[in-house]
Amino acid sequence: MRVAVAGGTGLIGALVVRKLTAAGHEPAVLARSSGVDLTTGAGLGGKLDGCEEVVDVTNVMAVRRKPAVGFFAAATRNLLDAAATAGARHVITLSIVGVDDVDLGYYFGKRKQEELVRNGPVPWTILRATQFHEFPEPLVDGARGAFVVVPQELSQPVSADEVASALAAQVGQKPGGYVRPLAGPEQLQMADMARRLVKARGSRKIVLPVRLPGAVGKAMTGGALLPREDYAQGERTFAEYLRRVANRLS
Repeated sequence: MRVAVAGGTGLIGALVVRKLTAAGHEPAVLARSSGVDLTTGAGLGGKLDGCEEVVDVTNVMAVRRKPAVGFFAAATRNLLDAAATAGARHVITLSIVGVDDVDLGYYFGKRKQEELVRNGPVPWTILRATQFHEFPEPLVDGARGAFVVVPQELSQPVSADEVASALAAQVGQKPGGYVRPLAGPEQLQMADMARRLVKARGSRKIVLPVRLPGAVGKAMTGGALLPREDYAQGERTFAEYLRRVANRLS
């Protein structure tokens, strides 16, 4: 079937597109590079024609609450309206484990996205996942000088490829509301993940863990980002991801 993938050029989106193609579906990528701006709706007209389902993995690099909420509110409304107009019967949205329990600005944006999907015009499925193995990469890449500042955070990281597989597996299924969240096989500190990534890259950067202030920091260090309910457990470990990183550099 024809399936729209919103954010189909990002980390998860590109993997979802690949898996849908391998399964015999026809992905329609919704991204700025394909002429679509979800925040304004520009370019959306006709892009969802013939799409029976929509996978939403849109994302924004926004830490503050106002821009995060603004992005997800606008993009989600426009996407849902276009999906309903096109007659799509199912929207599948990626969200985050612990999104209700950590008052980060970005998480407020994801909460808004979930709210709009739940109350929107298209039957829905929401999959929450923990942080990906790749999560430390932008922190390391964006560091200036010798130091990498990383938030103190207890996580249960999961393979991005396994997240994409779980999303693609929902295509063709009945809308399931909140399905079992997805988490990795081990609990790790984000600072340790960053140090191991730096080492795998052969870098000399120094990782500096910083505890965020107040309730946010307490929640992140206290396990609020870990699954509390029954969840699906991925198989791939962070060590496997690091081996792939090292192999790319060799």
